[in-house]
Amino acid sequence: MTKTNLLSRLYRHGVQLMAVGIITGICAGIIVTFFNIAAELLAKYAKDLYSLIRENPAFVPLLFIALAAIAFLISTLSKYVPMVRGSGIPQTEGAARGLLELKWYKSLPSMVAACLVCIVSGLTAGAEGPSMFIGATCGDGTSKMLKCTDMERRYQLTGGACAGLAIAFNAPLTGIVFAFEEAHRRFTPAIFICAFSSVLSATITRNMLYQAMNMPITSSFSTYSLVQIPLNAYGFVALAAIISGLLGFGFYCLCLLSRKVFAKITFAKGMGKMLIPFLTAGVFGLITASAMGGGHSFIQSLGTNGGVDAQDVTTVFSSPIVVSLIIILLLRAIATVLNLGAGVPCGIFIPMLSIGACIGALVSKLCGVMGMDSIYADCIVMICMATFFASIVKAPITAIIMVVELTWQFTLLIPVILGVSFGYMVSEIFGAKPIYEVILDGILEDEHIHLTRHTYSTVIEGGSIAMNKPIRDILWPGNLLIRSIKRNGENVIAASDTVLREGDEITVQTECVDFNRFKTWVDEIVKPRQNLIRSSLRRKKTPTDNSR
Repeated sequence: MTKTNLLSRLYRHGVQLMAVGIITGICAGIIVTFFNIAAELLAKYAKDLYSLIRENPAFVPLLFIALAAIAFLISTLSKYVPMVRGSGIPQTEGAARGLLELKWYKSLPSMVAACLVCIVSGLTAGAEGPSMFIGATCGDGTSKMLKCTDMERRYQLTGGACAGLAIAFNAPLTGIVFAFEEAHRRFTPAIFICAFSSVLSATITRNMLYQAMNMPITSSFSTYSLVQIPLNAYGFVALAAIISGLLGFGFYCLCLLSRKVFAKITFAKGMGKMLIPFLTAGVFGLITASAMGGGHSFIQSLGTNGGVDAQDVTTVFSSPIVVSLIIILLLRAIATVLNLGAGVPCGIFIPMLSIGACIGALVSKLCGVMGMDSIYADCIVMICMATFFASIVKAPITAIIMVVELTWQFTLLIPVILGVSFGYMVSEIFGAKPIYEVILDGILEDEHIHLTRHTYSTVIEGGSIAMNKPIRDILWPGNLLIRSIKRNGENVIAASDTVLREGDEITVQTECVDFNRFKTWVDEIVKPRQNLIRSSLRRKKTPTDNSR
């Protein structure tokens, strides 16, 4: 390889991706930081508003009239900007795989406005999923303004999504790992370059903004006192993991059922389905403030050291703590299921964690009755939270790292690994798919996006991204399968570690939405940049279809 080619590949495969990733991270860091600050302030305002209404029942009818009006407003927005429906994570995954188009200039402001309105309305709405979506739209906008290729755009979508989630949780590693484990379900060096450069620049940007505003940077869940669990207490860990794993699968089934039921609602041309979660949120918010918001403050209140909202746990109808926790668990689970089924523009990431933590608080009470020392109660809460999340999302590594980053402690690493393993096994036994995958399939169906099968044959050219790289290290378009490789007239086995060489003739099979666009994506990988324009011009003059 000549020195010129080496420098060209270094620039295109490293420096360029990192530079665009840094720009994406800075944009995401600014926008997502202010979005999360606004979300936190509006969540507190919503609790104060509902508290005022509880003290003045004459305002209750006005509350529900306002909620109904907001429901139709959100439904109308979702009709014209379909990408804002739901948490934003499935849409991000679909865009990163080339199945959906985000159109950042519409999706970004629409998601910000819709999610903030949902939060101030008192819904069980998290800002983490929308933060990931907002970060992805920043990557989409940055790549388009810098006129990057479609493949580079998908890299930046991933980097922006990582940055958004990292900022929302103050958990950089969680953001990076979630991109590998959930968004692409693979690791490639290029994805890592985009992810770490975006997350690092976004985190630095967030910290600088916090410092400028004199805001402290702390762990997300600082009220938990975590201790080392002895081996003779691991039976309680296993019990907690099995219970939360089974309940996680039950919650998963309710989510699927909710989507099917809401799909049949046709009132006001389907817009009326948004009334159900909004009016339900009004009722639940009047019952207890613990059923409002994403659940961050509620999770904090479950820690031994307490939190600013610790009193909320015991104020549900003046019930004992266990009864109150059961009521809150049911309310939060019902509200989250309804939000997901109706496609409310709000995240379910932190609401799922809050449900898992509530289960953990109840299980810790049960274990206490069975003889467990109360000093391990906080540990059980964290274990159940991670297990519940892993059994639904099926992202076990993310769940493990998340607990470490959210608590800033490694104390629970082994018990959490054990618990998450149990939860993941439960979901595997029942054959559950990752919840975000199921939601993405539903979005494709709702948008009438149908995948068709094609095959495409092409040649690896010198100076291309694919040359001298193993198949596994290349970010291929989604749903691609390499059927055959011919090298010097002989067939080569297409394994994940097979290194592609210049002159290799490859035949790929795919299920895609737009075959011409798919061919463009493949050409960006197998052809050098200077040949892409010539190839595009040839196709326009003599269009051909290699599908079979």
